[in-house]
Amino acid sequence: MTSSKPKTTQTMKPATAAKKLGVPLSATPAEFQASVVSRDELNELQSAPPAWLADLRHNGPHTKQVIAAKLRVSIAGLLRNGITGPLTTAEIDALKAENPAWLERERSNQVEVRKEALRLKQR
Repeated sequence: MTSSKPKTTQTMKPATAAKKLGVPLSATPAEFQASVVSRDELNELQSAPPAWLADLRHNGPHTKQVIAAKLRVSIAGLLRNGITGPLTTAEIDALKAENPAWLERERSNQVEVRKEALRLKQR
């Protein structure tokens, strides 16, 4: 006779949930920061984001991963050029409009890195 274990609910810390949602923990509401998040709650947040999450995803502040993707550079490229913290969508758009020399250089580097990765993959 086998006994089945009761199914336990998988939970995660708020920092982990925020990372999976792609938003900085510091920008989330206090009640989110103070609670553990179950896998089901995370899935619900991803499939039907509440207003605060939709606003964060649209206006920011954004994580380094999102900033790098929006600027089409690497995270290392951001760090090399002094961008270490979250930026809002408006700040990212201003950087795109300004198009500083470092951004051009990092975009070129990123293109070369992707070309090389593709070349190596095709070997």
